[in-house]
Amino acid sequence: MKVLVTGGAGFIGSHLVDRLVDGGHDVIVLDKFSGGNKLDPKTIEKIDLIEGDVRNEETVHQVTKGCDLVYHLAGYLGVDAETMETETLGIRNVGNACIAGGVERLIYISSSGVYGKAAIEQDVDEDFLAAPISSYAIAKRYNEIYLQALFQEKHLQSCSLRYFNVYGPRQDERMVIPRFFYQALKGEPLTVYGNGQQTRDFTYIDDVIEATVLLAERFQGCEIVNIAKGEDASIVEIANKIIALTKSNSEVALIELPQGRYDLEVQRRCGNSDKLKRIAGFIPSLPLDEGLKKIFEFIENSSPVAGQMERPSHMLESGHQR
Repeated sequence: MKVLVTGGAGFIGSHLVDRLVDGGHDVIVLDKFSGGNKLDPKTIEKIDLIEGDVRNEETVHQVTKGCDLVYHLAGYLGVDAETMETETLGIRNVGNACIAGGVERLIYISSSGVYGKAAIEQDVDEDFLAAPISSYAIAKRYNEIYLQALFQEKHLQSCSLRYFNVYGPRQDERMVIPRFFYQALKGEPLTVYGNGQQTRDFTYIDDVIEATVLLAERFQGCEIVNIAKGEDASIVEIANKIIALTKSNSEVALIELPQGRYDLEVQRRCGNSDKLKRIAGFIPSLPLDEGLKKIFEFIENSSPVAGQMERPSHMLESGHQR
């Protein structure tokens, strides 16, 4: 197939592009490179790589022409106006371009953040009422609803994927696991915000990509699907595992959440992937310890020390632990 991947130069996108190229697909990547370019040089040789912004309607329509399938990952992680614009204008442009170009299937990358603080005491499935509390998550939920409307009115088939805390090689230090590795390898304190007992459902990148590709092949109509392992781990537990794995002399440092972030902090989030198994016949399963070992192996085989887990200039506020 001819496939478009928006945001394909990012952490998740680059892994998806690798998988699609290996599968023999003709791949186009549209990315503005605000977070750098994480694509392997060997992969770049096999794709059409286009610099552009999904907020530009003309650009999106041009790159969508002739495509059989679109994966829409482009986004700007943060809490500002650019985040909201990239999400809302991006989904409008991509959706309309798919309809105009005769693309029948669209995969949209949403977020487990749409659940907000819902159902802390149990694993959330897609039937739980979405209650997003950050601008990023609100935009994600808006886009899910927008795609449902496009299906009802324009018959564009789409599947919105609610990823749960994806981690793996090539991820930069805006996220908690690569930040901990970076700090441990430098012998710095591993900074944990709050009491560190917050838990998240960490899902390894290879499992996430497998689920994403299978869903693209098998979903029908308009769906919203969790992609989660179904097991949660605390932030302190993650920190201690990384210290042990790297044999670091670092210690865990508990730091008070920055002012204004308390209302956004979620104590527990774990996903139910029964719907994923029903549609795709697959559930993420790689144990956390094995996933962390894979990241450490990647770091050891990379240069400089932290590999591609670079420290970006546009860091999120430190309290944003995803």
